[in-house]
Amino acid sequence: MKAEIISIGTEILFGQIVDTNSAWLAQRLPTLGIDLYYVSTVGDNQGRIVQTLRRAWERSDVIITTGGLGPTEDDLTRESIAEMLGETQRVVPELEEALRTRFARRGGPPMPERNIKQATLVPSARAIPNPRGSAPGWWTERDGHIIVSMPGVPSEMFYMWENEAAPELLSRSDGSVLLSKIIKTNGMGEALVDELLSPLLSSSNPSIGVYAKNDGIHLRLSAKAARPPEAQHMLDELEPKVNALLGDIIWGYDDETPAAAVGRLLKDRGLTLATMESCTGGLVSSLITDIAGSSTYFKGGAVTYTNAQKVAHGVHPSIIEQHGAISAECAQAMAVAIRERMSADVGISVTGVAGPDPVEGKDIGTVFIGVATADNQRVMTGGIYQRSRVDIKSRAATNSLLFLRRVLLGLE
Repeated sequence: MKAEIISIGTEILFGQIVDTNSAWLAQRLPTLGIDLYYVSTVGDNQGRIVQTLRRAWERSDVIITTGGLGPTEDDLTRESIAEMLGETQRVVPELEEALRTRFARRGGPPMPERNIKQATLVPSARAIPNPRGSAPGWWTERDGHIIVSMPGVPSEMFYMWENEAAPELLSRSDGSVLLSKIIKTNGMGEALVDELLSPLLSSSNPSIGVYAKNDGIHLRLSAKAARPPEAQHMLDELEPKVNALLGDIIWGYDDETPAAAVGRLLKDRGLTLATMESCTGGLVSSLITDIAGSSTYFKGGAVTYTNAQKVAHGVHPSIIEQHGAISAECAQAMAVAIRERMSADVGISVTGVAGPDPVEGKDIGTVFIGVATADNQRVMTGGIYQRSRVDIKSRAATNSLLFLRRVLLGLE
């Protein structure tokens, strides 16, 4: 089956919200044996929505829409499907009763009459239950085509997809599936990784895609087969070949984050960690504590945004006087100081210039990362991250964790 995703909402076109729904759905269609060919976004204009639906109807078997199912005048998904199919909407008494009951149970004012539009269907549609919101979805089916219409609210859409839409689509699938595995690397550029993998890149099934990400270069290993076990076997045969070619630059798989990779390493070795941060403003500590169970290895951190605070937390004033706060020497001293102050096995530090202006004659984006253990001190010196302030902080925090991992493994 060929699929198309249409996200509906002017707020997406204006950049006021990010369309995470399409990306989430795109990751799940391959396991259902459905090929995604197109993704579109259209604003809250019935004429343009109808035009987009007609184009999708002509070229796709399954159309998945998100958004436009609310009660307001600019929620136009139902009306657009009705116009595209030439069918008339009607109020379904059972849906209306369920809506009124939902509002009554909330104990607030009676249901506004505008919500009645959420209780309508066309002859080719049936309602998709939505226990998490007031807007039922639509499952519309005619002439060999399916339109799955779900709310734009992510929590409502996720539930509706997992519990209603996905099982139904899986039952219609021909059984072929596309399985993928992500391998994450750091320490080499995209071109070099691609070159190392060249002996494997000629295969179209299984295949390898190479992508540059903020935390390094990601590889997507994909395999298509009639049944999931066959596709998984193809991936299981390919993965060791990739591992053999790339070796130590691989740091994670699938949804694993740098913080999770570091946390697993610390936990396995029975080590504790402390942080001292300047330009990242506590972001490293935040990433570490995003991981469940981090309290077993993370002792705490200090945000020493001023030189006075660096000194107060153990950095000798002479280090800053001689080398500046934005220096390899200061980063090293920060890592040593926080390790000692918090009696941790490992200390990590970040100091740099996030912008908007240069500091101490150092360019915006200059970052130094320090790591200190009982018998090892290392500093990663300042690649220039020419990005926005927020991006510089994010990239510095991510790279600090990946650098820490390499130091702990003896790769630095």
